[in-house]
Amino acid sequence: MTTPDAIEPDTKDWTWVLSRACPECGFDASSVQPSDVAARIRDDAADWVHRLAGSGAKARPRPDVWSTLEYGCHIRDVHRIFDHRVRLMLTEEDPRFPNWDQDETAIADDYGSQDPAVVATELFDAANIVADTYANVPADSWDRRGLRSNGSEFTIATISLYHLHDIVHHAYDVSR
Repeated sequence: MTTPDAIEPDTKDWTWVLSRACPECGFDASSVQPSDVAARIRDDAADWVHRLAGSGAKARPRPDVWSTLEYGCHIRDVHRIFDHRVRLMLTEEDPRFPNWDQDETAIADDYGSQDPAVVATELFDAANIVADTYANVPADSWDRRGLRSNGSEFTIATISLYHLHDIVHHAYDVSR
């Protein structure tokens, strides 16, 4: 297995996907209602269970590109992080989200050595938990705000779309 060091850290600010379509994966936030995000997350999680069951899930297509397993670990953790952030937004006034370095997490948790079957179950469970969180956002709470450590401001509505882009984009990444 290639060392995690071969992966170039992603330092891009992806918040632009809230205002224009992603030219890579085609995701267009303007075409999705925040109230539809929960169902889309659940559907995507079922697809990841199948992807992670594939015989080549642990293999990197190139040394500088994550394997399906590593992407699956990342998606699992994304669901957990976004669930935490949305819950903060629902319970606190203008919370600041703790910083999360996804690349540091991938190395510290050794994504490439995890068991794909375990990751599939954990991803599926995390997806359903965050989907339930989105499905139960009160109608008058979608505009509640939260701030990322770099100052980016989200509402629950915009963070749900940002979250959905992340998982759609990574499904695209593993399908290339």
